[in-house]
Amino acid sequence: MSKAVRADADPISPTTFAPLKNPAFRSIWLATQVSSLGWLMQTVAISWLMATISTSDLMVALVQTSSYLPAFILSVFAGAIADNFNRRRVMFAGRCIMATTSAMLTAYVALGFVDPWMILGFSFLIACGSALNDPAWQASVGDMVDRRDVPAAVTLLSVGFNTVRTVGPALGGMVVASFGLVTALAVTMLSYLVPLGTIWRCKWKVRSSPLPRESMRTAIYDGLRFTAMSSEIKTAIARGTVFGLASIAILALLPLVVRDQLGGGPLAYGTLMAGFGTGAVFAGVSNGRFRRSLSQERLMTLACVACAACSLSLALTSSIAVAAITLALGGAGWVTAWSGLGVSVQLASPRWVVGRTISIYYALIDGGIAAGSWVWGTVAENHSLTWALEGSAGAILLVAVAGVLFPLRERHDSEPDPLEAFDAPAVAFNLQPRSGPIMVKVEYLIAEKNVEVFLDLMRQRRHVHSRVGARNWTLQRNLQKPMQWTETFRTPTWTDYLRLNHRLTTEDKELDERALVLHQGELPPPITLLIERPTSLARKPEQWAHFFLHR
Repeated sequence: MSKAVRADADPISPTTFAPLKNPAFRSIWLATQVSSLGWLMQTVAISWLMATISTSDLMVALVQTSSYLPAFILSVFAGAIADNFNRRRVMFAGRCIMATTSAMLTAYVALGFVDPWMILGFSFLIACGSALNDPAWQASVGDMVDRRDVPAAVTLLSVGFNTVRTVGPALGGMVVASFGLVTALAVTMLSYLVPLGTIWRCKWKVRSSPLPRESMRTAIYDGLRFTAMSSEIKTAIARGTVFGLASIAILALLPLVVRDQLGGGPLAYGTLMAGFGTGAVFAGVSNGRFRRSLSQERLMTLACVACAACSLSLALTSSIAVAAITLALGGAGWVTAWSGLGVSVQLASPRWVVGRTISIYYALIDGGIAAGSWVWGTVAENHSLTWALEGSAGAILLVAVAGVLFPLRERHDSEPDPLEAFDAPAVAFNLQPRSGPIMVKVEYLIAEKNVEVFLDLMRQRRHVHSRVGARNWTLQRNLQKPMQWTETFRTPTWTDYLRLNHRLTTEDKELDERALVLHQGELPPPITLLIERPTSLARKPEQWAHFFLHR
């Protein structure tokens, strides 16, 4: 399901509800809200159960760790799967894991097999299903709705979850207090079946690639490489990871605040969580208004200040009313921060790699959240709850200060989609998809007066080609013919060369036109394709046997 940290919202606009006209998106979106409601009830039930059966503050905080750690471990693989396999089937598989594990947890608790590590284990497995489902679901949004409606669809994901957040925790607290833990867990299990059935029924068109599916290793490598070469995505990931590590203390330690400082029960805990959700919804609805008057970096700074104030207030207050107000402030800051970071990643990612960039982003921020839950739980257990919350407030403020060195970039347009129209050049060999490695050479004739402009253009070409799959990119100048420059790069296979050209956008192709203007030859720069061949002699089977037996 889409958690609060998955709140990637664009400004609210008159077309916000336009994606709901799409039957597939509408059905899965509504089913996801039901599932999210159940997940919030389950969060209240598990957190309170852990607080009542364990005297360890660390074990209570580790509930949040178990919910976020799977995304850190599995998201990169899940993103590669989402970009290379049928996303609908991937979503269905993830939902199956969630429903099955939730049913097992309910049965174990009903039979009285309650153990802190067992609770963490089941929570971890449910989160594994979510880690598989979430990248495929978010990447599928662009498949279901028109491109102009993608920002509105992403906004609906955020607004929907945060609307449910306002009632889910309080409802969970009421169910736990009135009917018991087993009932709350059973309702959660049933809520997981709703999107499972919806995904089974709904189908949507997906633009298929004419090229073979990438191997998992290549897909992961390309996703990591693209992410590493995008300064916008790297900044969002770095700030998000540290923000998650610092701010998760608010949610991870809230059961302890309710139990030890406020003297409340599950109903009070659910009410305070509802206060957090109310602030989140307000921030989501008002996000557009804020964005029109403030820069994204200024919004991030205000979000950090709000979360720091929330954490500090929880450390000092003994009033449930004051805690609810400060949590509303923290919820507003939480969603404002994550929405800005998430939008930065979404807009900087073309469709061919969006599942992987989103998954890498979530993997690292969820890793930060999981680590933060353990860190603040350890501080609370070894020192005091007050120390942990005050330390969290200080760390959040450091995230705001980091904006001086690593500001979030303002971007209003999404990364353009690739052309995907490429006529493979004729070759004299009958190449197979895995034939390679392939070397590409492009030769230019550049006048001395244009060298500096040409070098600047080549730096851009290196960045563009490298992020879509080119390896070992080099630029060489002929010592005997100074006007002659040679651009070279490699791809592992012939299919990778074709895939690279399919990923280039109109803006990327404009670099070819700019290079053509600088080229002094009468004909366009010649392009040479070569295939590398090893020169060492292949060993015969008996030679390999002799080598291994006598080494």
